[in-house]
Amino acid sequence: MSRPRLEPGRTVFLDRDGTINESPPEGEYVTAPEGLALLPGAAEAICLLNEHPAKVVVVTNQRGIALGKMTEDDLTAVHERLERELAGSAAHLDAILHCPHHEGACDCRKPGTGMFERAAREVEGVELGGAAMVGDTARDVEAGNRLGLTTVRLGSTANGEPAPDHEARDLLAAVRLLTSG
Repeated sequence: MSRPRLEPGRTVFLDRDGTINESPPEGEYVTAPEGLALLPGAAEAICLLNEHPAKVVVVTNQRGIALGKMTEDDLTAVHERLERELAGSAAHLDAILHCPHHEGACDCRKPGTGMFERAAREVEGVELGGAAMVGDTARDVEAGNRLGLTTVRLGSTANGEPAPDHEARDLLAAVRLLTSG
């Protein structure tokens, strides 16, 4: 049974790579601002969430930091570009949280729930109750399911992966699904 859609004023958590921007090839990372390319419709989707209104929080695993492929400063520069690109479409994010750790080294790396819980503690107006999670991987869905969030998987779910509440082809379709009456 799927969970209800998003009520105005609630929070939408978004994965970054493969959800908002083009995902780099497996084992590679967006390490510099020029490597960030928004997916078609992503800025429009976030603008629709802002108008709904919803709190929009990015939660992103960034293991490239732990691997030494980029620094925290590199990631900050990438996120500054993301925010500039979105602002050009009258869209904004309420927060961006990241996990810089190796797998198994923390509780914040998705499918862990630490980034979500941190957002609820530290970002004004963010609550887990009634929130949604949109992402393109099983880890995104599993993290959302662990917290009882409405989950939307971009693309399709493979056998044996955690079941989302909904599937959508891209972020814009997911947002339209979440915000439709």
